[in-house]
Amino acid sequence: MWKLLTNLNQDESGQDLIEYALVAALIALGAVTSMKAVSTAIGTEFSKIGAALT
Repeated sequence: MWKLLTNLNQDESGQDLIEYALVAALIALGAVTSMKAVSTAIGTEFSKIGAALT
């Protein structure tokens, strides 16, 4: 039983997966935030163009 607990304590195979998942989540959050800002700017420009055409 002691050997099993020691092996579980030393096993770090799942740690890399969690780190990659956190990095991917951070990148996705940054992408969504920047896309919102870009979509607002694009919407404003299209509104200006539409107003100028009428």
